[in-house]
Amino acid sequence: MTDPAPEPLSTWRRLAEGAVLLDGFHALKHAVRFGAEVPVAVTADRRAALALADELASDVRETLTALLTEVPESTYRSLVPRPHPTAVAALAVRPSREANLRKLARTPRATPVVVLDNPRNLGNAGAVIRLAAGFGATGVVTTGTLDPWHPTVVRGGAGLHFATAVERVSVEELPPGPLFALDPEGDDVRGIKLPDDAVLAFGSERSGLSAGLRARADHLVALPMRPQVSSYNLATSVAMTLYHWSLTGFQSPTSDSRRPSGDGP
Repeated sequence: MTDPAPEPLSTWRRLAEGAVLLDGFHALKHAVRFGAEVPVAVTADRRAALALADELASDVRETLTALLTEVPESTYRSLVPRPHPTAVAALAVRPSREANLRKLARTPRATPVVVLDNPRNLGNAGAVIRLAAGFGATGVVTTGTLDPWHPTVVRGGAGLHFATAVERVSVEELPPGPLFALDPEGDDVRGIKLPDDAVLAFGSERSGLSAGLRARADHLVALPMRPQVSSYNLATSVAMTLYHWSLTGFQSPTSDSRRPSGDGP
């Protein structure tokens, strides 16, 4: 193939520092599907990428056709820290923090907000955002030092940061709503109805809830767990809790041609 016009690469280099890296076809697909502004997208194999669009994302195929520029594989690899098997990458504009905070603060809410209290594992944070988007949660907020828009988190979330409000806040800045914090000493969640406007807080993988968040909780709830088992993975805990909420409060989002699972990471 011939070298591409230099414009997409110059755009990439100009925007890379402040943009969100969409790492792989599925991240790009979800970002486009949920309205992200994507100024540049590249692939080492445009034909294969568009074949994936035909198979998995016909609703955004036309947009991807216009967006994707083919570049040599060596160029693609130079743009990303860890090449994705689909050989696709893009840059997106991060949503406004102010707009996300307004969305999180708006009441009444139809779906919960998930709080990750001082999380440590980037991959787990990404998996939680993917879960929350799938359940139609209002948003995911983190406390502590982990950046929920870190490229590894976005990769783990498959680009679904653009389907829900994702921000880092302090405990004092948590969105309004009854705060249900997951804690081994809490009441069994199976006996509790989680309201649609709940704020669902989960402690870190290693140390659990921080003292500040635990003190602010309106309710402590616990997931059922066999004795002598130490804990669940963070994403598993969030999935179990959102599923419990969904049994009574969940309104399924309209699906169009969106696939809830099975279309890759």
